[in-house]
Amino acid sequence: MKIVKIAMIGDVVGEFGLRTLEEKLPVLIKEENIDFVTVNGENAAAGFGMLPNDYKRIMAAGANVVTSGNHIWENREFWSVLETEGNMLRPANYPRGSAVIQSVSGAGFACVNKEHISYIVLNLQGREFMTAIDCPFQSFDHVLGIHLGRAADNHPLVSGDGVSIPTAFPIIIIDFHAESSREKEALAYFVDGRASLIAGTHTHVQTADERILPKGTAYITDLGMTGNTDSVIGMNPKICLERSTKHVLYHMETAESEKTGKMQGIIAEIDAETGDAVSIRRI
Repeated sequence: MKIVKIAMIGDVVGEFGLRTLEEKLPVLIKEENIDFVTVNGENAAAGFGMLPNDYKRIMAAGANVVTSGNHIWENREFWSVLETEGNMLRPANYPRGSAVIQSVSGAGFACVNKEHISYIVLNLQGREFMTAIDCPFQSFDHVLGIHLGRAADNHPLVSGDGVSIPTAFPIIIIDFHAESSREKEALAYFVDGRASLIAGTHTHVQTADERILPKGTAYITDLGMTGNTDSVIGMNPKICLERSTKHVLYHMETAESEKTGKMQGIIAEIDAETGDAVSIRRI
């Protein structure tokens, strides 16, 4: 049995979150002997979307793949990064386009080989209480074309853009960016035994339900966030209170502090020979 350790880091919120990540992620990788890292960066640019330098900073801090969600489209200058950087993901279940309309920028999954281990990282977005985009359940089957964690015989994996990819990926990681805990748990059971690890993002509130599902997939409903926890989901509490009590859409701003921020997420141990999860714990 060969065990690999995977860290998934919750939504990085603003400049404070970026500094927190840069301070804490390299230490975590070294102290825990982490083999592979995903970071959700969709709130890195002042809480909404990303900028090109944000992506560079997250990768330099130690991420192997950066995932995102519904806010990734906020800054149009970032769209070119989605087009050119294969390790920068947007949710795979945005419409793929047609002969008349082009699909949205970027890729919904990344294939990474590191230290003779192969990984697929898949980014999906929920639909309950969010934009009614394509079905994340069908997108999982369509993008990966897998059964019980492996490609079907004689059926090569094909991305949504028609690009063939290798057919044996024992470690499959999913960032499910969704609002509904019910939808997150439902997708987890849908992929159980066909993915190694699935973690929810988007709510910025870390849940305490990390576990291994019956068929061997590690799961948590939400990774939490990276940034100022003396806040309302990383944002200025005063402004959030004003919005909630007055129902006026005041401009949201990230919460700043002189204190050290917190980096939240999980570490999972995966059997690289079977793709099954061995353990999962919160950080």
